[in-house]
This record gives sequence, C-alpha cells and structure tokens, in this order.
Amino acid sequence: MSDRHTHHPGDEQTHRHGREPHGHAHTSPGLRHRLAHLLTPHSHESADKLDPALESSARGMRVLWVSLAVLGATALAQAIVVVVSGSVALLGDTVHNAADALTAVPLGIAFVLGRRAATRRFTYGYGRAEDLAALAIVLTIAASAAFAAWAAVGRLLDPRPVEHVPAVAVAALVGFLGNEGVARYQIRVGREIGSAALVADGMHARTDGFTSLAVLLGAGGAALGWRLADPVVGLAITAAIALVLRDAAREVFRRVMDAVDPALVDRAERVVRAVPGVREVGELRLRWIGHRLRAELAVVVDGEATVRQAHAIAVEAEHALLHAVPRLTAALVHADPAPVPGATDPHLVLAHHLTA
Repeated sequence: MSDRHTHHPGDEQTHRHGREPHGHAHTSPGLRHRLAHLLTPHSHESADKLDPALESSARGMRVLWVSLAVLGATALAQAIVVVVSGSVALLGDTVHNAADALTAVPLGIAFVLGRRAATRRFTYGYGRAEDLAALAIVLTIAASAAFAAWAAVGRLLDPRPVEHVPAVAVAALVGFLGNEGVARYQIRVGREIGSAALVADGMHARTDGFTSLAVLLGAGGAALGWRLADPVVGLAITAAIALVLRDAAREVFRRVMDAVDPALVDRAERVVRAVPGVREVGELRLRWIGHRLRAELAVVVDGEATVRQAHAIAVEAEHALLHAVPRLTAALVHADPAPVPGATDPHLVLAHHLTA
C-alpha cells in the first residue's frame, strides 16, 4: 500500500491541511513570532494570518528600497565632491555606487515575480527568478572587479595628483560607511529569508565599500607624497573583490544546482523518524525555489496499515517537517509498506525506468 500526500495549492503561498486549524509561520522564529503564536489561533488558513512567503518577499522589497535610497544618497554626496575636486578615483567609486543602487532593479523584479501564482506552465511558481537575479548580480560583481583593475592599472601607468584630499577622504569614508551598512542589512535579511540573491547583492555592496576604502587610502598616500598610492591600493582592492566574487559565485552556483545544507537533511530525517508509525525514512530530497524550500520523501509504514492510516502518518510527517525545517512550505510524502520476506518488491515494475 502506498500513499502520496502533499500541500502545494495553486498559488503556492499558503499551507492548508483541510482539518482543524493548526499551525505557525514556518520562518525563523523571533520574539514577535513567539508572541503572535501565544496570542493568535493555531491556524494555517490564509484568512487567519499573513503567508510567510509573502512576508519574506515584503521584507526583501523593504531591504531593496532602503538600499536604493542609501546608495543613491551616497553616490549623490560623492558626486558633489567629484565636481569640486575633480578626483578621477572618486569619480569611479561614485559611478560604482550608482550602479550598485540600480542592482535593486533585478532583485525587485525577482521578488515581485516570486509572488505570482503558479500556473499550468510554471507549476512550481516563479521563485527561481531570484536565482536569475543572483546570477545578474554575480556578473555585476565581476564587472566591478574588471573596472577596478582597469582603473588601477590606468592610474599606475599614468599617475596623477589628487587634489582637495580632505574632501576626497571624507567622501570615500561616506562611500564605505554607506556600502557597509547596506551590506550588513542585505546579508542579514537575505539569510533570514533564505534569499541567495539578496545575500549576493549584500556581498556586492561590501566589495564597493572596499573600493571606497581604496580611494581613502590612496588619498592618504597621495597626501604623504606617494603618487602611486592610489593605483597600488586599487590593485589590492581588486584582489579583495575577486575573493568576494568567488564566494558569491559559489553560493549562487550551489543554489542553482539545488544544493542545501546537509544539516537540514539530517534534521528532516530525525524529525520524520520520530513520527509515530514511521518505521524508516527512505529517499529524502530538499530543494530551494527562491527563498522557499520544498521536500520530497518516502517513509516506510506498517504493511497492514489501511490507506487512511498511512495517509494520517504522511500528514503527520509533513506537519513535523513544516515545524522543524525553516522556510519549508510544502512536502510530498510517499508511504511505502514495510517489506514482507519473500514478497515481490512493489517498485520492481519501475526498475527499468530508473536505470541510466
């Protein structure tokens, strides 16, 4: 006997059991979540609470708006100093920060698309748009590294004096503080909601902070009379950007290849094994779709269990997973009967379909 049980409604933005109300928002619990859990009904019904995936997307959009405002203001302040000082290095940093502010565009589009309901063509929804946005951001980081290298080499071959050093130093410091503040905010929220794209954008902002520091250190060296300070430091920062690019590219590559933290798989297996009626856990798979997780697994149950009993065990297994695995929004549970000695494997008919 086997049973398949899943919860993936058409809009893929709610989780319902169709029974007595019960549930929580399956995101990383904070103080507000715990208080809400104590003061609100135990329900998964969309009419009773805001869907966690929608809430995550809303948080992502807030981050993008804040980032756009902070980096835009930073670039504007630096542009004023560029006009006054004529600093080419600061001009490059200003253009870079302005470009970074615009990376909010692909991320914003991704978050908006992620809210769209699943369709007959896109049956898993549009969460993968975040991965495409992350790829665009990684390419932007690569372009940033190339631009920093080009500017540093050009300045090394044609050294120029830096004028109005104090103003340039202040503008560079403003650029660093603006980028680092945005980076911390984006990386923290991106990890909380499970958005690789937002984390990648945060890493990108951090690289731009390094670029601003290069301008600051170069200006300091120029003030001491070392004309090559700016290009030498610029080359060092290019190397730092390349390291951040490697980390961001690796994270995005893993997400595109459906990689998950093995600790999540271990946790899911432990939780399902503890469900009454589950004798063993078979194949278990987790995958990211945007900043949401989905699971597929097989559980072994008593071969004498009725269809209703096996279904109830599958429901309980999914319920346990939704509470134990952060950002999990749906699970497909397949119940297999415990094998009987001498009996034919019921999956034997599928063997020739599963071989390479």
